[in-house]
Amino acid sequence: MMKSKFFKTSILLMFMFITLFAQAQQKGKITIADLWKNYKYFPASVNGLRSMNDGLYYSTLEQGTKIVKYSYKTGEEIGVVVDVKELNIDGLSRISGYSFNADESKILLYTNPEHIYRRSFTADYYVIDLADKKTVKVSENGRQQLATFSPDANKIAFVRKNNIFFVDLTTGIEKQITFDGKFNFIINGAPDWVYEEEFEFNQAFHWSPDGNKIAYIKFDESNVKEFDMTMYAGMAPTLVKNKIYPENRHWKYPKAGEDNSIVSVHVYDVNTDKTIEMNVGEETDQYIPRIRWTKSNDILSIFRLNRLQNKFDLLFADPNTGVSNVVFTDENKYYIDEGNFDDLTFLSDKKHFVLTSEMDGWNHIYLMDMKGNVVCKLTDGDYDVTDYLGFDEKKKRVYFQAAKVSPVQREVYSVKMNGKGLKKYSDKPGTNRAAFSKGYKYYVNYYSSATTPTYVTLHNSKGDLIRVLEDNAKFLEKINKLDYSLKEFFTFTTSEDVQLNGYMIKPVNFDPNKKYPVFMTQYSGPNSQSATDSWSFNWENYLAQEGYVVVCVDGRGTGARGEEFRKMTYLQLGKYESMDQIETAKYLATLPYIDKDNMAIWGWSYGGFMTTLCMTKGNGIFKAGIAVAPVTNYRYYDNIYTERFMRTPQENPKGYDDNSPMNFADQLQGDLLIIHGSGDDNVHLQNTMEFAEKLVQANKQFDMFIYNNRNHGIYGGNTRYHLYTKMTKFLNDHLK
Repeated sequence: MMKSKFFKTSILLMFMFITLFAQAQQKGKITIADLWKNYKYFPASVNGLRSMNDGLYYSTLEQGTKIVKYSYKTGEEIGVVVDVKELNIDGLSRISGYSFNADESKILLYTNPEHIYRRSFTADYYVIDLADKKTVKVSENGRQQLATFSPDANKIAFVRKNNIFFVDLTTGIEKQITFDGKFNFIINGAPDWVYEEEFEFNQAFHWSPDGNKIAYIKFDESNVKEFDMTMYAGMAPTLVKNKIYPENRHWKYPKAGEDNSIVSVHVYDVNTDKTIEMNVGEETDQYIPRIRWTKSNDILSIFRLNRLQNKFDLLFADPNTGVSNVVFTDENKYYIDEGNFDDLTFLSDKKHFVLTSEMDGWNHIYLMDMKGNVVCKLTDGDYDVTDYLGFDEKKKRVYFQAAKVSPVQREVYSVKMNGKGLKKYSDKPGTNRAAFSKGYKYYVNYYSSATTPTYVTLHNSKGDLIRVLEDNAKFLEKINKLDYSLKEFFTFTTSEDVQLNGYMIKPVNFDPNKKYPVFMTQYSGPNSQSATDSWSFNWENYLAQEGYVVVCVDGRGTGARGEEFRKMTYLQLGKYESMDQIETAKYLATLPYIDKDNMAIWGWSYGGFMTTLCMTKGNGIFKAGIAVAPVTNYRYYDNIYTERFMRTPQENPKGYDDNSPMNFADQLQGDLLIIHGSGDDNVHLQNTMEFAEKLVQANKQFDMFIYNNRNHGIYGGNTRYHLYTKMTKFLNDHLK
């Protein structure tokens, strides 16, 4: 009896010990709240380093109140450049952004920014003289936009209410130089909505090298049609004035095939107070996506692009007479990649410039003379240069990022001005990008891979490691307490003999003998990439934890695989991209661990467009789909983006209609959730509302959710948490 009792007690103690040990070893779970409410799983990085002129020091903005100087070599703080708390200026309690003048004797900073569109904003600007710490507000006559030092830092030019002004800092006199600016009619010195969004810039005026002239672009958007959008009171943030009567916002938005702004280029002479218009040709239905001074005061470069965006002209204009001539033309049978515009760099010898172009079918770097002749092709081979990083005038080397090893990876290189002496600066396979100091004495390398979160290191010009700036050890310690799976890369060949790259995230404790539901994620837009060897830890990892096989495949039209691959979707956006996602699903259905009857696809923006196409043209291969902020007919989208890939609806009606989900609503199979923000100024709610009506009339059941006042990003307050909770519930309800 005693033995039996002792035995039972021992068994109980052993069971308790095993249970406690198992609990100690059990890892935590990823939650949607931690992802999108508490934002716990974003690795740290090193941002805001701004190289000083000598390339030996850098500055950072800290706590939004002070600018601090550091040594690249040691990482030690050299001193506080500016602390707004010590300035004691009314209205200036926080720094939102800053820039130095040419000799770093003054700082131009701004505070209280109010956004206009994605890149544009107005703010209050101040100038600080670092010698005596004297602080001057740029203007007392209203908020400013794009305030910019003149080369000698004695003047500040800016835009206010669509007109250009400058302030003479030595006298305090403010001078207006354009007078025809008017909301929704004329803009001077800043781009209209569609230029800002699709040509990716927000400043359209520039000082000449000697500071005696200001060149600027004028946008006459009088004939551009307006788009209206209702804004409600909302909650985060609350628009109090809209509480009873919602606000009707309207702005000029040129849709595919519609009128654009008529654009002209002008040069204002500060000394004579005269303005001369530059000759940009007789055609008015064209684009001027950039103007830029060369290294000479007498040559203004003007970038000219035809409406079809397949012919780029570089013009050199005389700012004193307005006479211009074409020095270089790049024509493409598809379209010119707008991402190359900011790469064009004029060299200090005043004899050359560098540009990136796809003229041989791959994106490469070229050295040109000032007559537009190719002097040397600096990079060469069957790979794409993915970012131009700059030119070292002293060592005569060009720095760049490329997908030379693999389309899913990125490396950093430099090359001599004769195209020889290629040097690689990144040694870890994955995704590398570099930020060089002025003079190229140091560079910061940002690295990540599918298995390594952001790893930031500082190197000297030889590539030697100086120190690690961020290893994300704390982040790894945090996520290693969780049960999670990471990306595994794969390729497969479609029925059309096209090899596609992708990754898969398998469920935690994956059992190859089980069948799992599939969640396909993609973006698929032109020259985009989603399946890259880079770190991510997000909703996909959560879904894998919950028992989904997550798959991402980059189909035809995506980047880093040469021009023919990425531009084959020309004139028929959606056709090949949707075919490749459907082919992916068919391939997955052949795998023994895939539940082919439970597959879903989702995407945002272009990815939402792709989701609606796959759900309507996929013949039921997808059981469920989630489309967030989808384009449902490219006739509804802006003309610069759309016509770049499709030409106009008048020229290419079949291209627009044959791949519009609107025209396949009656073929919807499976459960579809459509989500949109009512305040989306980019992909308008119109896309969802019109598609929804088509589905209703086709008697197709679907789910739809609208986020009040939210823009294309759908965020603010509790919004992201609510969004991902809703999407997760939809998947679980329809796939499990």
